[in-house]
Amino acid sequence: MRDQATSEHPTSEHRRFDAEVGRLLEIVTHSLYSNRDIFLRELIANAADACERRRFAAISEQGLLPDGGFAVELLPDKEAGTVSILDNGLGMNREELAANLGTVAASGSGRFLEQFKAQDRPAEADLSQIGQFGVGFYSAFMVADRVTVDSRRASEAEGWRWQSSGTESYSLEPGGEAPAAGGTRVTLHLKEDARDYLEPFRLKQLVKTHCEHIGIKIEMPDEDGKKETVNQAAPLWRRPASEVTEEQYRAFYRDTARAFDAPWRSLHWKAEGAIEYTGLLFVPSERPPTVFHPDRRSQIRLYVKQVFIADDCQAIIPPYLRFLQGVVDCEDLPLNVSRELLQTSPVLTKIKSGLVKRVLRGLGKAAGDDKEGYERFWEAFGPILKEGLYEDAGQRRELLELARFRSSTQEGLTALKDYIARMKEGQDAIYTLSGTELERLSSSPHLEGFRARGIEVLYLTDPVDEFWTAAIVDYEGKPFRSVTRGQSDLDRFDGKEQEEESEETPAGDSSASALLAAIRLALGGKVKEVRVSKRLAESPACLVAGESDIDLNLERLLRSHGQVHEASTRILEVNAKHPLLQTMSRQIASGAKAGAIEDSAWLLFELARVMEGEAVSDPAAFSQRLTRVMGRAVGASPPQPE
Repeated sequence: MRDQATSEHPTSEHRRFDAEVGRLLEIVTHSLYSNRDIFLRELIANAADACERRRFAAISEQGLLPDGGFAVELLPDKEAGTVSILDNGLGMNREELAANLGTVAASGSGRFLEQFKAQDRPAEADLSQIGQFGVGFYSAFMVADRVTVDSRRASEAEGWRWQSSGTESYSLEPGGEAPAAGGTRVTLHLKEDARDYLEPFRLKQLVKTHCEHIGIKIEMPDEDGKKETVNQAAPLWRRPASEVTEEQYRAFYRDTARAFDAPWRSLHWKAEGAIEYTGLLFVPSERPPTVFHPDRRSQIRLYVKQVFIADDCQAIIPPYLRFLQGVVDCEDLPLNVSRELLQTSPVLTKIKSGLVKRVLRGLGKAAGDDKEGYERFWEAFGPILKEGLYEDAGQRRELLELARFRSSTQEGLTALKDYIARMKEGQDAIYTLSGTELERLSSSPHLEGFRARGIEVLYLTDPVDEFWTAAIVDYEGKPFRSVTRGQSDLDRFDGKEQEEESEETPAGDSSASALLAAIRLALGGKVKEVRVSKRLAESPACLVAGESDIDLNLERLLRSHGQVHEASTRILEVNAKHPLLQTMSRQIASGAKAGAIEDSAWLLFELARVMEGEAVSDPAAFSQRLTRVMGRAVGASPPQPE
């Protein structure tokens, strides 16, 4: 940092980094040290993006294209101990340097840090998030103890220098060594243990590994000082798929997605006909940390005739496929297309339709070819893909075929067609149970009657399940039916032996009727109805939604978001075969005190609430009732309610 800068230039100034950027620099410098090779990929990718943005700006601004075309140049200087990355892209002025390199707002480092702090694991495990949040520039401080950025906005006369040692502050001053016609020069003053990056062969090796696919030529001086192009400088998506290797696909994916995992699937095709376009899309193998961001933005880059147009084109892919990464290059749009036109273009509408069909078809093929890989994909992206079940009516059939679920009878994930193949004779519905925790669902009392009869129930564990099941009536003519709603129709699955046994139970005799009446009287308006359950086998009671009522889990979800303020009145179903209920029946028949019956009825109700994951309705009253019941059980004489 040059202290004399302020005195020489009245407009020079020192600024402190935004607090979160300072923390980010500390993490990058110290915690991500072992993976420092990626700095070159990040800086070259930024330089190439600047070139693409200048190419786009030149569509509407005459004379903005540089002479000789776009290029990124690597300049190692052994004597000075520096490596410079020089581009003739759009460049930055003073305000843009401060905004892009000194604050959280533009760099995205705030979200990076949120993810970093939220995960209880070593910092090295979070390296893959650097590029995804647009903070790859800071990786330069892994190899440099000082970074100088000289930049001049294309078509502006004045250049600016940004400089920092990656600690607490940076300086901004006019001048520097930015290209005269616009662009940026990033100079890394290498640390002593990073001097191997001064070797030309080392830099070429890194370019071959990480940047071979970049469509901007990358140049280095050869032994005679002449410029030598060290990458193919041809867009990978423009090459025939048969000529592209898996290694090249992986490198391109890692650059465009700024990720460090390998893509699970690559989709590369050229559509010809009424509309001509090329697509190269990737399905990640790991879930990006931003995929559940509320804005649900696409990550697909749009090009027109190889000219970069937008890096998050929302009109080209539906939100439920936003986990895809890659590019689409169209031949049938004007180069000066506006963002407003992108939202209404019939060309993009047709491309979107074709793209969705191709992706869903590709996922269907992958599900058959790689079952284990598809299950991993579904665990990561299934909740997102299921958004399409209620958003995209035209693709529901295909999406239902792709859907996978946990089941009460099967290990792993199961498809709907396989569920139907296993349905019991006479079963006319697909039974489901909704909730957030798989372990709690598997022990739900609502499953007992189904499990006893060997009937499979699908677990719906994602919030989105509550919405698409309301929008979709059936699959292959079989309606989806929640096991927590309405009357159970399990009697028809009972064998003769079970029917004879049920005739001996008190379900329909006068003692059962008296029991139901006593519980109903005790609970009053707390329940809509009290009835004998056919879905319970072991538990004494459960709460059920009426046929036209909102499902239990959906109401809980809406309550957590403040959209429902009061709990609905539910139906209490009791297991007339349970010893607790049979004891209560005998107490009623023998003329037990009303207070004792009332205490038992309320505890039964609270027990059913707890089994649904709810808190007791009145903790103080619950404690008093429980104390009285325990007192009677051990022969004590607790105070009786008035």
